Amino acid sequence: MSAQPPILQVDLLTKSFGGVLALNDCTLSVRKGTITGLIGPNGAGKTTLFNLIAGAEKPTSGSIRFQGRRIDGLPPHQIFHQGVVRTFQIPRSITTMTVLENLMLMPPNQAGERIWNPWLFGSRVSREEEQHYERAMEVLAFVDLLELRDDYASSLSGGQKKLLELARTLMCDPDLLLLDEPGAGVNRVLLKKLAEKIEALSSDLGITIFLIEHDMDLVTRLCNPVLVMSEGSLLAEGSPDQIKTNERVLDAYLGGQYR
Repeated sequence: MSAQPPILQVDLLTKSFGGVLALNDCTLSVRKGTITGLIGPNGAGKTTLFNLIAGAEKPTSGSIRFQGRRIDGLPPHQIFHQGVVRTFQIPRSITTMTVLENLMLMPPNQAGERIWNPWLFGSRVSREEEQHYERAMEVLAFVDLLELRDDYASSLSGGQKKLLELARTLMCDPDLLLLDEPGAGVNRVLLKKLAEKIEALSSDLGITIFLIEHDMDLVTRLCNPVLVMSEGSLLAEGSPDQIKTNERVLDAYLGGQYR
């Protein structure tokens, strides 16, 4: 295990929805530079945990620290600006815009967003847009979508939409990327490409990745460590091989297929 300190630290996190306890004193950490997997059955609290980290929900109790600073309870845009970016199981690209336009929208704090700037600071806005365009073309080349840059997002296949989702996050220069089931609905050919791109995000770009996934082959390829959740708490943590031979995990989640 890496000696790097945690980039993300979750301590005794609890979230209740009425009488339903979705997270129950959940404590876990994600170390900088890793691809950390999060597995568990539906209802284990995985998506709720991501919602709390990204600011979509506020915890009932407990704390979340990102790079040593508490972020629990902050609104999503503030957490986003600190470098935490999330994707979703169902891609949320703007289908009526082209692939390139989807990327151009993503960088935060664009000068052209302020109503008077294009008139008062036209050259500055133009330079910034040119920089974003060049960056977008680099990102599209990275995810192998450059030839589709002028296609509408609605025309992409499921796997291509997942690649576009990754490309959109790269326009924000994240430090921590939360991936919610990146392999869901992706055919095996594009899944291999998607896995390669996720590996490159970590190895080449230095982005820390925390991902929820049900495909154990994908988890085994990408993730170390793997965290297992049960009933809103952390059940186990270890390498993929350790998780595959953990009796509690085998009995509860993997159905004994690796025995």
